Amino acid sequence: MAKPRPLLDRLLKTPDLEKIVPRLQPEVLHRVIQTCGLEDCAEFVALATSEQIARILDLDVWRVRAAGAGGVAGIAGINEAFDADRFGVWIGVLMESGAAVAAEKLIGLDLDLVIAGFARHAAVFDQAAVSSYTTMDGEYVPGRVRNNGPVSDIGGYVIEGRRTSAWDAIVDLLVFLDAEHRDYFHRLMRGCVRMSNGAREEDGFHDLLADDEQQMFDLASDREGRREQQGYLTPAQAHAFLRGGRDLQLDADRPPSNAIARAYFRAIESTSVPDTETRRESVGALPESSCDPSSQTEPDGVAGFVEVLLEARVLTPAPRALLGAADPKISRLSWIEAHVASRPESGEELAYLANAIIAGCFIQGRPFTTREASDGAVAVCNLGLENWPSHWSERDLITAFQVGWTILHRDVCMYAAKHLIEVVATIRCRDRDIRLRLHALRRELIQHVGNREPWRVRNALDVLIMLDAPSWAALLALIDECPVMHAALRPSRKPRRAIDPAEFEFISENSQIAAVREFMASLQSILTC
Repeated sequence: MAKPRPLLDRLLKTPDLEKIVPRLQPEVLHRVIQTCGLEDCAEFVALATSEQIARILDLDVWRVRAAGAGGVAGIAGINEAFDADRFGVWIGVLMESGAAVAAEKLIGLDLDLVIAGFARHAAVFDQAAVSSYTTMDGEYVPGRVRNNGPVSDIGGYVIEGRRTSAWDAIVDLLVFLDAEHRDYFHRLMRGCVRMSNGAREEDGFHDLLADDEQQMFDLASDREGRREQQGYLTPAQAHAFLRGGRDLQLDADRPPSNAIARAYFRAIESTSVPDTETRRESVGALPESSCDPSSQTEPDGVAGFVEVLLEARVLTPAPRALLGAADPKISRLSWIEAHVASRPESGEELAYLANAIIAGCFIQGRPFTTREASDGAVAVCNLGLENWPSHWSERDLITAFQVGWTILHRDVCMYAAKHLIEVVATIRCRDRDIRLRLHALRRELIQHVGNREPWRVRNALDVLIMLDAPSWAALLALIDECPVMHAALRPSRKPRRAIDPAEFEFISENSQIAAVREFMASLQSILTC
């Protein structure tokens, strides 16, 4: 039985859809794909331009991995890697509209990206190089032993499947390219042949990347360059900004001058973007709160399409951080509310900060959502403005964020971790397994507090679940790269329900830090066996 899909059906019934889709911002179209599912969005993909698809692929086939998971385009904390299986899904969806449409879209993409995607689904060899033959001396030389997976001979090449998920679609597409676009087909196949070579023989004199590793490194670098031009921070820039923001000297004579932020805004100013709304969206990298493609051509149709997305909450009309003063949700944000009201440049500063959080930080061991990044940036800025050193000059949100980030790291994350070291040392427990795990937790805490990264004990904290699950949830939230207050930290006489990781709020004022200290002071009595 087919699943109900009211939003998708409503969008597909939009008049003049074939004129509207090519006018949409790629980020908006990507949000539709995320919401409705790529497999169900073949009609949108078929109507999109190659330029739109290229931008969407930059968002969709590079997936964030957990810290330490490895990858090509990663730095400590954030790690993005090319998702070959997702690329295969894209090929299958393109082929739903026919090989001619798929070929048209594919030819408009970066050839190196297409080669990398195909090479992860199939090994390609020149047919002559892997076929058996007989030498002039009559000696028979057997051909290459083929693998046990699917194999196809197309256009003088032997194609051996490495993955089977998109095999049929890939073969059908290659057959069409061989027949209708032979020059492109051979360029694609030669690139895949190069990527299918075996490992180099080690000679001890160099440490070079293999061809496929070098290809992925180059692709990741090119992608970061494109996204930087569009207003996104690279993971390396974001990580450096956030790491430096933890070490602000609040007793210094003057506020610091952040070179990373200055370079970012200089680059944005030097990029000519004719459409104001497009520029605001790309700077923020927060399409759910800033995209407004209705200002482009086909205004009525595009506006109607966007209105449907707004009603379905696929897009939101404005960031929550910039809601009016009467909204009760920002009662803890009086400092930044007053600041933003008098400074029009604050929107771009907040967008930069939210961008940095998304690209350079994890929460609960996972990437931030755009909404969480926006809310988190506002909360940290409010905390920074409340604690702004009185002897410093005029306030700006970049520095205010660094002030708040420093306080969060020093007075919440590090404070909670150091106090937990003392508490764990005093716990006496009869269960031998729990005792051993508590000793291991304390050793890890000491090590990572010394490295100023106590959130790396995340997994070791699980032992506290057996002592008091609400305290475990509260500590997990406090000893994090971006400390937050979990609902379990608040005392309640009501019977506690199952712990929900999503029940947290960002720390935005000193009164919340005082509540954290009260909780930590009571922790020893709570965790006593």
